[in-house]
Amino acid sequence: MTAQSRPAKAMILGCLGQRLSADEKAFYRDEQPWGFILFGRNIGEAEQVRDLVAEMRKTVGGGAEVPVLIDQEGGRVQRIREPIAPRYPSGADLGALYDQDAEKGLRAAWLMSRLHAFDLYRLGINVDCLPVLDVPIPGASNVIGNRAYSNDPYVVAKMGQAAADGLKAGGVLPVMKHMPGHGRGMADSHHELPVVTLPRAELEAHDFVPFKALAQELMGMSCHVVYTDIDPDHPASTSRIVTEEIVRKAIGFEGLLMSDDISMNALEGTIGERAVRIAAALDVVLHCHGHMDEMKAVAAAVSELSGKARERADAVEAAFGLPDKADEQALRDEFANLTAVA
Repeated sequence: MTAQSRPAKAMILGCLGQRLSADEKAFYRDEQPWGFILFGRNIGEAEQVRDLVAEMRKTVGGGAEVPVLIDQEGGRVQRIREPIAPRYPSGADLGALYDQDAEKGLRAAWLMSRLHAFDLYRLGINVDCLPVLDVPIPGASNVIGNRAYSNDPYVVAKMGQAAADGLKAGGVLPVMKHMPGHGRGMADSHHELPVVTLPRAELEAHDFVPFKALAQELMGMSCHVVYTDIDPDHPASTSRIVTEEIVRKAIGFEGLLMSDDISMNALEGTIGERAVRIAAALDVVLHCHGHMDEMKAVAAAVSELSGKARERADAVEAAFGLPDKADEQALRDEFANLTAVA
């Protein structure tokens, strides 16, 4: 099948274990999710991960164009760890290197992403939910914290672009997160709904800056945050106002916009109700936990990709390609030398 002909519903789904169950295979075959996402619970050893990724793609009748995502940032958010992949520093660690020497900081951001791509591409994983473009402020929830490169939005933009470019050089596509900015949230959206009351003009001058700088990228992840001066009634992930007025117009992002995990407790209602609201505002619903009853509710609530969302998904699929040729060990040595000085 070509990327354009593969039927797919507007959802990305996880699975429970390290192999697909018969029920999962049948469900994916029937419901045809656009893509899949892996978490630590799905990771055993390298050959097992490759087999799991291949199983996932087989259920939807696709090949390398089927997106398989993971959160492989470094620091505390790194799903694949030793011995498959080394432990990498956090975004803040790289930002500290930038503060010492901007050129070295940018090189380190590119290198770490290029090394992520080595780790992921050989497993069949072709999307990394990176870079984190949130800009934390003092007193904000630690849900972002040291995952961010800096408290300066212009530094975040430069480091984020370097990170995105490193992934793409290695045949892995980036996902900007969390649009249009989670750094000001005083609550952890995994547990409760953050509410930001700052005027829109101040958000545009600070929080939205990195996303605007990287607006040409193909994928972004929305956040479960309310911005009262923009839409006081809905978090960004269920707000057509935020999507259309901020993400599409003010930021200028025309790529594929997916939700953050629909299971997070910032959202109200049943999983099915959440999916309906997200599907009305964004291109793709992301469900991570792999629980079958919840996945069935998402599948019942979303439609097959069509219109602009289908075009955006097709653009993503068409962009998957081979990595640039590079000497992996030389890049690992260079990165080790750079970060040892930080």
